Amino acid sequence: MSQYFEVHPDNPQSRLIKQAAQIVRQGGLIALPTDSSYALACQLDDKAAVERLRRLRGIDDKHHLTLMCSDLSELGNFARVDNRQYRWLKGATPGPYVFILEATKEVPRRLSHPARKTIGVRVPDHAIPLALLAELGQPLISATLQLPGDEVPMNDPAEIRARLEKQLDLVICGGPAPAQPTTVIDLTGGEPELVRAGRGDLAYFGLTADA
Repeated sequence: MSQYFEVHPDNPQSRLIKQAAQIVRQGGLIALPTDSSYALACQLDDKAAVERLRRLRGIDDKHHLTLMCSDLSELGNFARVDNRQYRWLKGATPGPYVFILEATKEVPRRLSHPARKTIGVRVPDHAIPLALLAELGQPLISATLQLPGDEVPMNDPAEIRARLEKQLDLVICGGPAPAQPTTVIDLTGGEPELVRAGRGDLAYFGLTADA
């Protein structure tokens, strides 16, 4: 049975953020709002929690999970970023983007793509996940909260609670979120490559949705 915290979307209550962090540290799988849709998230190096996340989403180890980071400095500990890539990242973070980059040795092997050794990374532009990340002192493993068979991600915390109450340890209600996933961009090649069009603006990267 999941807990349900109503957290202010702009000024998250410190007491609730501390409680949420404790749930994550104890192996909890949570739902929280972001600058795109709601996301599933768990502790970075918790194998059992990551497996629960994958089962809930209906995805295997070839599907990139996302390291949700507090800022570019933290992101750089887990992904290899050259000067060209850094310029793209600096202009688009924080924001509703996931970037595919080469994983560093700091990333647990089971979290990177088994063939490519890449990882998805993002810095959200939302006070609640940023407050939780600051309290934890490390990234969260996350994925868009879009269930098998659903055409769009979940953005209503009450619906999340109703549908997933027995499968999550915590739902953080921060009000409604956009019903759009993040935009996923692969930066491992010479130029940005669109993997999934979502909420993020593509024009900055010289891309279009039909690219």
